[in-house]
Amino acid sequence: MLDMDNKMYVAHSHSPIYIDPKMVNRHGLIAGATGTGKTVSLQVLAETFSRAGIPSFLADMKGDLAGLSQAGVVNKFIEARIQEFGMDRSALNFSGAPVRFFDVFGEQGHPMRTTISEMGPLLLSRLLDLNDTQEGVLNIVFRIADEKQLLLIDIKDLRAMLDWTSKNSKEYTSVYGNVSASSIGAIQRALLALESQGADKFFGEPAFNIFDLLQSEGGRGVLNILAADKLMMAPKLYSTFLLWLLSELYDQLPEVGDLPVPKFVFFFDEAHMLFEDAPKALKERVELVVRLIRSKGVGVYFISQSPADIPIEILGQLGNRIQHALRAFTPQDQKVVRAAAQTFRTNPKFNTEQAILELGTGEALVSFLDDKGSPSVVERAKMLFPLSQIGAIRGEQREALIKQSRLFGMYERQFDRDSAYERISIEQMEEQRMAAERERREMEYQREKKVAPSGTQRRAGSKSALDKAIGSAATSIGRSVGTQIVRGILGAIFKR
Repeated sequence: MLDMDNKMYVAHSHSPIYIDPKMVNRHGLIAGATGTGKTVSLQVLAETFSRAGIPSFLADMKGDLAGLSQAGVVNKFIEARIQEFGMDRSALNFSGAPVRFFDVFGEQGHPMRTTISEMGPLLLSRLLDLNDTQEGVLNIVFRIADEKQLLLIDIKDLRAMLDWTSKNSKEYTSVYGNVSASSIGAIQRALLALESQGADKFFGEPAFNIFDLLQSEGGRGVLNILAADKLMMAPKLYSTFLLWLLSELYDQLPEVGDLPVPKFVFFFDEAHMLFEDAPKALKERVELVVRLIRSKGVGVYFISQSPADIPIEILGQLGNRIQHALRAFTPQDQKVVRAAAQTFRTNPKFNTEQAILELGTGEALVSFLDDKGSPSVVERAKMLFPLSQIGAIRGEQREALIKQSRLFGMYERQFDRDSAYERISIEQMEEQRMAAERERREMEYQREKKVAPSGTQRRAGSKSALDKAIGSAATSIGRSVGTQIVRGILGAIFKR
């Protein structure tokens, strides 16, 4: 919450603990075992940022974060916290934050879609779980689509482009390398599996405009909440989707340097899913984005059970830390606890490693960056309570908020414009029609030859049935297109 001086007050130890608004875009980590209070800490940060005018994006795994939209109420736990922290109860403004709901499947919020082209071959390869060879073939397919100016919007576009590339592979092998039928087949099968997970609803138009996340209402930042309970059933789709969003922010936002208050905060829940079995190229991409995106005014906060879930190169960039309790039942667990303790600036008042094991629900070790960007000494603290509702909301409340949103109607109606699938289908149909026409004319010509008297010569300048077919084809479909088809037919004649 914000105090009288607009400081971001989020925890309490011997005194209030604040996070400096200028350092919010230096990224952060919320870690801890299940049931230790990570979700409430996330809620406290999100609503505090919102009150400071900072919009955020959050993935809601269990529906709990939807409560951010409703005003909280005082219960026994909150009343005890108020007394313990010496807070003025009358000064507490229990209220909900401006919230917009989104859902990849379009069931619990505004649909969020992108196109195959915008996703790109690197992220799509991860989504399809392709090996290096198959990823290389997918890169070739994207390159050919670009050269032919074929839009790859949805899955059927990519499937059509894969089929077309396979049939014309000899044309491109000498330029880009081998395009094997087995690799194309593997990609097609992976696409089919992806469709069965509902990913066909994710790819399409209208594509989501990333700037619709960077909104405010009444001076408060909008909290963009993604319904992720169903999406979590497809972990690769979940992590790749969030990474796509993060990449879009990085690619599209202008450089702004260090701002007094950041433009946006991105909370990446269940962060371990992003890095599990991720290829080196993808990890390097994430590291690059995290390192550079703060200059775009964006802070990234990872939420996971353990700091060990985050690669060390990225962990070192997360300056703001909230560490809830960890459990140590095995020697490996003890190593994780020891490593987590070593990431903090030591406080001589207590043993950090021992404290991580002793923390109760709602307690955490907290260290934020000071105004000079240096980590503060770690404090054993109790997290504040949110001023919004803790827990899920009713279905009718969610539905009302969706319909009240200014985005309602912008993404709900999907459309399908001409793209690779349509253009390739038309081209194939035209080729089939012309092939049939050629075959019919050829048969007619052969019949004429059999009927003609023996030794009869065609008069000079007279046209055969095939000649007439060529002229008829060119005339019927227009000069420019007709010329291309005539050349194709002539080539076939010369070959015969």
